[in-house]
Amino acid sequence: MNDGFLNIALPKGRLGEKVYAMLEEAGFECPAVLENSRKLIFENAEKRVRYFWVKPSDVAIYVERGAADLGVCGKDILLEYKPDVYELLDLKTGICRMAVAAPNGYVDRTDKVLRVATKFVHIASEFYRKKGRQTDIIKLNGSIEIAPILNLSDVIVDIVETGTTLKENDLGVIETITDISARLICNKSSYKFNTNAVNTLTKRLSEITEAKK
Repeated sequence: MNDGFLNIALPKGRLGEKVYAMLEEAGFECPAVLENSRKLIFENAEKRVRYFWVKPSDVAIYVERGAADLGVCGKDILLEYKPDVYELLDLKTGICRMAVAAPNGYVDRTDKVLRVATKFVHIASEFYRKKGRQTDIIKLNGSIEIAPILNLSDVIVDIVETGTTLKENDLGVIETITDISARLICNKSSYKFNTNAVNTLTKRLSEITEAKK
């Protein structure tokens, strides 16, 4: 949509709502976003901004392929899929961590291949490759916590926010891989052709982020 608007992909859910509140505070409001409707695309002609809701894991795809100029996604997505985009700003929200978790009392047998269940195959593979650990990576799409319980895996690699789900399944974090938070990303061509608008938005969001420290 090359019509002078900044097109911004927001992740559906609580994170997207938090980020929109920041964008609104930064002067890029679009009141229609807050309406209780099934619409997915909203625009404010006066501010020359257009928002649309997409699945969190799809934000980077929309931005990389130019359907969106800007977007917000977790650092986990950037590390796992390595989209060809610019990472402009850590928004200091949606804070959690990527971690290795195992059943309580677990002891690592380094003489055996480590079975790792995860939906973050690249992150897990890179982490253990750097440690020189031989692994069997098992890709799952959900309910990762039950994998060790059912002896499908020895450990899991997953996003941990509060750790409550792990505790409820008698699991605990044994290693943190990296901290995760929401990042503002930009399509490379969009940055080239909309440098001023993108930099203005980024600067205002940066000021808001710094003020909330």
